[in-house]
Amino acid sequence: MKEKIHPKYHKVIATCICGSEIEIGSTKQDIRVEICSSCHPFYTGTQKIIDAEGRVDRFQKRYGKKKEN
Repeated sequence: MKEKIHPKYHKVIATCICGSEIEIGSTKQDIRVEICSSCHPFYTGTQKIIDAEGRVDRFQKRYGKKKEN
């Protein structure tokens, strides 16, 4: 193998926006993610709807779905 061509490998703490932190190995110094296994709907069993500009409400109104509380 050639010398001095491989990137440095660091132990890094990957941080999610939910506050969860996981220690992993990476060539990057800092890793921030938007969603992780602690807050992902598939793993938690909850559904989060992010309403961008009222599109979800407009869709539900158009097709007769009632808003769940």
